Amino acid sequence: MSMSAEVWTRAWADWALTQRGGTEAPVTLDADTRQMVAANEADWDARAPLHAASGFYSQPAEYWFADYEWEDLGPLDGRDVLHLQCHLGTETIAFARRGARAVGLDLSARSLEEARRIAADAGLDVEYVHANVYDAVDALPGRQFDVVYTGKGALCYLPDLQQWAKVVRELLKPGGALYIVEFHPLLNALRPVSLPGESEDLTIRTDYLEGRGPIAHDSTVTYTGDEVPGRQRSYEWRHGLGELVTTLAATGFSITTLRESEVLQWPRWPSMQQTPEGWWRLPDDAPRVPLLFALKATKS
Repeated sequence: MSMSAEVWTRAWADWALTQRGGTEAPVTLDADTRQMVAANEADWDARAPLHAASGFYSQPAEYWFADYEWEDLGPLDGRDVLHLQCHLGTETIAFARRGARAVGLDLSARSLEEARRIAADAGLDVEYVHANVYDAVDALPGRQFDVVYTGKGALCYLPDLQQWAKVVRELLKPGGALYIVEFHPLLNALRPVSLPGESEDLTIRTDYLEGRGPIAHDSTVTYTGDEVPGRQRSYEWRHGLGELVTTLAATGFSITTLRESEVLQWPRWPSMQQTPEGWWRLPDDAPRVPLLFALKATKS
């Protein structure tokens, strides 16, 4: 019986994986990229106490989830769920409340201090691990999960999507699912504030697609509106939907769901109107454009 090229390639890759002792080749980022990631770590350490004290995060953990997220995830009771780039552990807590054995991982030790305090105050058993996402396999030796979750506002801090996808695949049990809920690349391309002399119309102002390398930010105000003392430069990387889907497929994932949504959890623009659920959307006379997306992919 003949094998298709795709099946043969996956079988060979799995065999090669066993010959390396069951682990993918180590993730390597060049020295310049490591320095940029370290700058982001310092930046998130500075932001964490401000975020934890802000009204922005005063909503219950469940507020940050759309109904379709729970539909896509299915029952979580008794399942192992890993939340990558978890920051204050907002979504991690919601998973624990639904009965999951929840683990949060983040590169910012200060964020995890706040996350542990928040979980303790809520009386929840959540494990938090301090590590760069690219080092997650080493930080969680021999462990695999039913679900790996990431979002919202996490993918832009990944300098290398291919290496990240390999890390996620290794962290999943056979048949496990990666679930991404992220700000849509179009939202990122529509800059939130116009420059002097520009109109407030929704206009493409920055890149939608990947390919130009790191984008440096020097703002001293974080997204909660707080001034960050001593804030340094931080870095982001653009990732289009095409890049994301193609990378996951090439890494051995099967895409099962891709949703696009016109609502956000906060008013990005002054003209946005609140929905009955408390989220925000553009007014009826504005174009309908995607602001969030949700992607589910299973480990083949």
